[in-house]
Amino acid sequence: MQKPKLIWLNVAVFVFSALITLIVVPAYALWRGFDFWQIGLMFIGIVVCEISITAGYHRLWSHRSYEAHWLARTLLMLGGTFAAQNSILHWASDHRRHHRHVDDVDKDPYSAKLGFWHSHIGWMIRNYNTAEDADYNNCRDLKKDPIVMWQHNHYLPLVLIINFGIPILFGVLHGDILGMMLLLGFARLFISHHFTFFINSLAHIWGKQPYSDQNTSKDNALLAVLTMGEGYHNYHHCFQRDYRNGIRWWHFDPTKWLIRSFAWLGLAKNLYRTPVEKIESSRAEMLLRQTAQKISHLPHADELLARLHNEYDSLMVKVNAFSAARVQWLEAKRMAVKDGYDLKALYHKVEMLKLSFLEQKRAWLMLNQRLV
Repeated sequence: MQKPKLIWLNVAVFVFSALITLIVVPAYALWRGFDFWQIGLMFIGIVVCEISITAGYHRLWSHRSYEAHWLARTLLMLGGTFAAQNSILHWASDHRRHHRHVDDVDKDPYSAKLGFWHSHIGWMIRNYNTAEDADYNNCRDLKKDPIVMWQHNHYLPLVLIINFGIPILFGVLHGDILGMMLLLGFARLFISHHFTFFINSLAHIWGKQPYSDQNTSKDNALLAVLTMGEGYHNYHHCFQRDYRNGIRWWHFDPTKWLIRSFAWLGLAKNLYRTPVEKIESSRAEMLLRQTAQKISHLPHADELLARLHNEYDSLMVKVNAFSAARVQWLEAKRMAVKDGYDLKALYHKVEMLKLSFLEQKRAWLMLNQRLV
């Protein structure tokens, strides 16, 4: 089978940035050295690029996880242009196809089933079939966003001005244009590219699957550190509209924190959170299947499986009861003035059902640990 033609512009960008970062930057460091400001600005640039992709291109525009003020959208658009990963419209179209056809070797643009190289960078350096959604018909909502369309229509001059202009400006202010260009320009681009690309490659290869095994996505806490919180990828593929990837308070997810900060500042609203019963149901169902598989060969397996299923059913009853009460309480808070709800009684009911659910969850987890 003949491989598609190479996209030489993309090849040049990836090869040139890699050679400069891996060869020229160390040589310059030995020859003249870099100071704190140059290194610090490079790291700031990496963070700006990555978080503009994760909070903007990904969670805002690809998944509509929240709504953002024009100022926040403009900042994320400029940061995303600095990241040089194509326009918002093009990026989101590819990403929506990825979720719609995940792991399909013909329709998923960066299917992990085609290997690490393809999902990491190979899909961008060859002209694979892109007939589907070539007119961005899967992004009709984004075509109505003037910021998205302005960037798309002026992408090439924007990406050149920003990626050369910012390092040169700081180089002039600092007094070392070449050194700043090497770090804030090329090294920043190379590192932010490949850290972001890990989401498509390593996050579908390395990690755990606590929510679903219906696709190759994995949860990986180390990748979350490198990708601004995107490492909780198994969760994301199950609940792609959630503005969070790391849902626990201890999960490293700076993208979630930025979006929440936008909301506190009045720059974001309607942050979507997956209902707790859906999350807990997915986790419990996945654990049920994993434990059932492990104990299926044991003596008295039928008896153990029956006990496991009974405990699972009890957990689901309590999860749903807690969720229903919580929905009722939240609705009552909105209507309290109008209809005179007894909010204290409803809140007490929610807390009692929550404690009951958590107690049942502990019993469920302990049973699974004992069985395996």
